[in-house]
Amino acid sequence: MFKKILIPTDGSPLAAQAANKGVCLARQIGAEVVALYVTQPFAATVGFDGMAAAYAITDEDYEKTAAEQAQKYLQAVLDRASTAGVTATAQTVSSFNVADGIVQAAADNNCDLIFIGSHGRTGLSRLLLGSVTVKVLGLARTAVLVYRVKEPVE
Repeated sequence: MFKKILIPTDGSPLAAQAANKGVCLARQIGAEVVALYVTQPFAATVGFDGMAAAYAITDEDYEKTAAEQAQKYLQAVLDRASTAGVTATAQTVSSFNVADGIVQAAADNNCDLIFIGSHGRTGLSRLLLGSVTVKVLGLARTAVLVYRVKEPVE
């Protein structure tokens, strides 16, 4: 079965829900977990929407904030794994394309499964917002398990 599971997170509540299920799966099958957070390089934010110019953010400020976010989001997955008795490590990578970063991290860490959440968007919202999960499915050379996250009840 699977021995090493990559669980990417973006820190959102829905990603946390998927990560919790991924950790549960790892516990059930005796696998270890690699928690992953993908940042985009500072240059991607400048070129994409002019954010840095608009808010006078320096590349050092951006990198510091990205590292703090990564630590916070990854720690949540590591804490969940620890509670479940699952061996886990965390990694942050930088990539212009998040899906590419996920697929490359899976290969670099010898993961045999990528456990990733999906909002299950369809139609125009999927077209406009895109889907990292769909891109991962197209790029991955390893198994991918897509967990359909449940929207929180309000």
